[in-house]
Amino acid sequence: MIKNFKWLLLVAATFVACNNNDEEVVVYNTSDGMMPTAGSANFSKFVSLGNSLTAGYSDNALFIDGQKSSYTYIMAQQFATVGGGEFKVPLMADNIGGFKVNGVPVAGPRLASTGGAAPVPVAGTPSTEILTSIVTGGPYNNCGVPGAKSFHLLSPSYGSVAGLSTGTANPYYVRFAPNATTSVLAYAVSQTPTFFSLWIGNNDVLGYATSGGDGSNPITPSAGAAGVGFDATYDALVNTITAVSPKGVIANIPYVNSLPFFTFVATNPVPLNATQVASLNQLWGGLNAILASANQPARFQTLTVSSTNPLLIADDMLSYDATPLFTAALQGPPFNFPAATAGFLGTLYGKARHASAAAATRDYVVLSSAGTIGTTQPGFPPNNNTIGVTYPMEDKAILSAGETALVKTATDAYNAKIKAVATAKGLAFVDTNALMSQVSSTGISGNGFTVTGAFITGGGFSTDGVHPSPRGYALIANEFIKSINKTYGSNLKGVDLGNYRILFPKTL
Repeated sequence: MIKNFKWLLLVAATFVACNNNDEEVVVYNTSDGMMPTAGSANFSKFVSLGNSLTAGYSDNALFIDGQKSSYTYIMAQQFATVGGGEFKVPLMADNIGGFKVNGVPVAGPRLASTGGAAPVPVAGTPSTEILTSIVTGGPYNNCGVPGAKSFHLLSPSYGSVAGLSTGTANPYYVRFAPNATTSVLAYAVSQTPTFFSLWIGNNDVLGYATSGGDGSNPITPSAGAAGVGFDATYDALVNTITAVSPKGVIANIPYVNSLPFFTFVATNPVPLNATQVASLNQLWGGLNAILASANQPARFQTLTVSSTNPLLIADDMLSYDATPLFTAALQGPPFNFPAATAGFLGTLYGKARHASAAAATRDYVVLSSAGTIGTTQPGFPPNNNTIGVTYPMEDKAILSAGETALVKTATDAYNAKIKAVATAKGLAFVDTNALMSQVSSTGISGNGFTVTGAFITGGGFSTDGVHPSPRGYALIANEFIKSINKTYGSNLKGVDLGNYRILFPKTL
C-alpha cells in the first residue's frame, strides 16, 4: 500500500538563485515548476475501477511486483505529492504469479523472457490459494479485476465463492470482495471516493479477438440494458460513481491489432522449395478453377520459391462453403480422386484460403497459435497434414480480416460512448486508442527511451503480448496524469520512464 508521505512535498522542491541579489526562489518538481497543487481535484481517496490493466496484470499473471507497477499504483504515488491518501492494493501472495483452488494450480506461473526463444513459465508453484487466502485489511482502493468485462462490474455475484464452479464469479475478486453479494462497483462506491479512475471495455472485445473469433467469447453488444449492452452498462457505472465522486478520469479502448499478441507472428512465414511450389500450385490452381466455375473468387495464392509464402488458414466467415463443390469436382477429370479422398479434401478446403498481409484485408495470427505452424496434423492422405502449409490453421488460431472488422466496429462504438460520457460529465479523458496506436506504429520517446510495440524488445509490452510491461504502464500513467492536469488544473509530474524496467526478470 502507499502511505501519504508528506515529506514528498519537501523533496519535490529545490532552491535556486535567480537574480543578481542571489534571491532564492523555489523550483518545484511539478509539471510547471510551481508549487504542487491538486487544482480542483481531491485525491485524498482515490479508487480505481477496471480489469487486468488496472490491477497491474503482466507476463500472463498477477503478482506482487506487477501490481506495484500498475498505472494506478504509479498515479497514486504522484497523487501523494498533492494530498493523495493511502492506496491499498489486494496483493497476491508471491511473485510467481497465478493461483490455486483447493491446492490445485489453476493459473500461472508468470512468463519470463529467455533472451530470444519464446517466453517460458518461471520456476515455482503459485502460493496464492483462492479459497483460503481471502485478503483482509481492506477496503482496497485498487478494484481492478483481471478478466472483467464491463457488465461484470455490476454483477452482485462476481465475488461469490460458490460462483467459481459455475463461472459467474471471478477468483481475483473473490479474494477481496467484502461478501458474496457486493458488486465491484458497489464495493468501490462504498469507499466514498473523492477521485476515481475507470478503464473498462477492453475485455468486451479482447476475449473474442484472442480466441480468434471462434464464438466461445462473444463481443459485448453496444445496445441492450445495463448488464448486457455496453452503452447502458457504462452509463450505469459512471452515473453511480459520479453521484459520489463527480471528478475522475476515464479512458477509451485501444484497437486489438495494436497489440503484439496479434502482430508478432507474420501471415507469410512459409518456406517452400521448387518441388513443393510446383505441387502446391497445381492443387491451389485447380481449386481456384473449381471456384471460378461457380462464379466464386479465388481463395488461394500462387506460391513462390521463397521463405515468405502465406499461411493456409480456415475462415468460418467465408459466406460460401465450397465443400460440396470441391468434393464433386475432385472426383472428376482431371483429378479423378476416389470418393473418400475427394470428400476429405472437399471438407478440408471448403472454407480454407491463404492469409492476407494487405493492410485493408490483413489477417492476424494469434500469438498463442504460433507454435502450431509447420507441425503435423493426423489426416488422410498422410502427405496432406502440415499445419499452415497443406492443412489449414484452425479458425480460432486466426483473427481474420472479417473478424477484425467486427472488433473495430465494436471498439469504435464503445469509444464514441466513452468520449460522450467524458464530455457530458466533465471528466478527464485519456485517448489510449491513439496512444497505443502510436506505440505500435512509430513508438513514443521519453526520458531518453523509445517505447515501441515490438514483442519482448520494444519495452511497451510484457511477455504475454497483451499487457504492458512496467515501462508501458508508466507511459500509460503519464498519459492519465496529463489528462488530469489539463482537466482539473493540477500540476502533477509524470514519472521518468527510465525508472521502470522493460521486463521482469526470472527471479524476483
